[in-house]
Amino acid sequence: MKVFLELMWFFKQEKKAYLTGIFLLSFVALIQLIPPRVIGYVVDGIETGTLTGMGLLKWIILVIIVGLAMYILRYYWRILIFGSAVKLSRLLRNRLYSHFTRMSQSFYQKRRTGDLMAHATNDLQAIQQTAGAGVLTLVDSLATGGFVIIAMAATISWKLTLICLIPMPIMAILTGWYGELLHARFHKAQEAFSALNDKTQESITGIKVIKTFGQEQEDIEDFRKQSEDVVAKNISVAKVDALFDPTISIIIGISFFLSVTFGSRLVINGELTIGELVSFTTYLGLLIWPMLAFGWLFNIVERGRASLERVNLLLEEKVEIKDDGSALNIVPAGDIAFDLTSFAYPGEQEPVLKDIRFSLPQGATLGIVGKTGAGKTTLLKLLIREFEGYEGQITINGIPLQEYSLDKLRQAVGYVPQDHFLFSATVGENIAFAEPAAPEKVIQEAAKVARIHDDILQFSEGYDTVVGERGVSLSGGQKQRISIARALLLDPEILILDDSLSAVDAKTEEEILGALKNNRKGKTTIITAHRLSAIQHADLILVLEDGKIIERGTHGQLMEFAGWYKNMYVHQQLEELVEQGG
Repeated sequence: MKVFLELMWFFKQEKKAYLTGIFLLSFVALIQLIPPRVIGYVVDGIETGTLTGMGLLKWIILVIIVGLAMYILRYYWRILIFGSAVKLSRLLRNRLYSHFTRMSQSFYQKRRTGDLMAHATNDLQAIQQTAGAGVLTLVDSLATGGFVIIAMAATISWKLTLICLIPMPIMAILTGWYGELLHARFHKAQEAFSALNDKTQESITGIKVIKTFGQEQEDIEDFRKQSEDVVAKNISVAKVDALFDPTISIIIGISFFLSVTFGSRLVINGELTIGELVSFTTYLGLLIWPMLAFGWLFNIVERGRASLERVNLLLEEKVEIKDDGSALNIVPAGDIAFDLTSFAYPGEQEPVLKDIRFSLPQGATLGIVGKTGAGKTTLLKLLIREFEGYEGQITINGIPLQEYSLDKLRQAVGYVPQDHFLFSATVGENIAFAEPAAPEKVIQEAAKVARIHDDILQFSEGYDTVVGERGVSLSGGQKQRISIARALLLDPEILILDDSLSAVDAKTEEEILGALKNNRKGKTTIITAHRLSAIQHADLILVLEDGKIIERGTHGQLMEFAGWYKNMYVHQQLEELVEQGG
């Protein structure tokens, strides 16, 4: 029952609802003792010939009143207890979601999306069951069982009661053992479900790639295997779960056998009346539910405990990147300076960036180029504090990044990542994502600068056209330009384009860069690219290789240097010439 102690903070928070619900539940358990006793009095009245029609009517009216009271009270305690359990599920879901939004990039590198979704659905449902049905079965089994045993012992025969309770310790030992087995197996079943959830999410997201490569059957087979694993692990849980009812039924059967055998002897000896024996066996029938509920309780509690452990492990994950108490609450602006000795990703030994040192004046444009894996994107992620733990310092206006609040730092940056993500909303809502109240004119101005306005007007409903999930209904170039418009809408101090022009043609690229130059005077722009035409206008160009700066300067200076940059530029110019038929 450790899980109830771990949830005590919530029970205290909702103590009024739980205490009222428990009181009503206990009162129902108490008044349900009346009908069996009435049956005994009626049987004795029939046996002795003292039962009259008026007397029978009174007993019937009493039973009807008790039945109606139980009906009404059960309605209200269910609302109080189950309603509170739903609140717990909502509270934990909000906590998880809020926790996910605060976590840094490294958290999502370690965790799978499907697994996180399983925690927020299946696991929370199991915890809700514990706080609802779990509390119900705990209180009901103890209250009903306790009141019934007291009634049997105090009003009928304590001797017969003790005899009938002899098998109970065996049931307690066996159900405790089943509970431990259930906990371990349910934990594995939840992990298998998380893996299946992740597989499903991944396959649906990548369905176009799967179809393009003709891997449908292989993917279906992989899904079938994982689905069978989930079924196998849940059957393993069900095999333990199935032991509760037969075990409890056998124990109850033994108790009935003992009550009839020894109760008949007590009737023969004159220690009990026939009516009292009937009442006793009826009371014993009332014990069936508490015993079954007790077995069900172990099932619910062990499932809830396993799920709560999984959720708590997530919530205990520390937020790696956060503000300290003295963070500056101002939007950073000014010169950007990197004085970086080295940086390695969390858990990795080999640094991905080494000796990165440069200064970029406010309002200048920085171009970063290099081979795939040279460290371009990593450098940008350090600037927006997606990662920390580097040796050295990064400053804006002479102030280290860590001294700015995260919220203000990210207000200063408009970031267009390599992997463009669009929400399943209208085109206008996607562009105005960071400023939902932005006027339509402002949205259209941003779209014009990104050279996507004319394309949008060709859509079926213009800016009100709903794009598919992740922008599935748009081309790569359209998604890139909508992402650029989304960043431009903020008019940020620092605009970062991380290889964000790769899917547009050279003419559109030139138009976008020209528009940026005219619209972002006095604002800093950072562009990474594989196509060197995208950065040849930059005030400073850095060439990265294996995490180091191997060349730096303007386009003209690098062409004179005749190194990697010049070789690549000439190569790309020749490629373009060939493509044009030269």
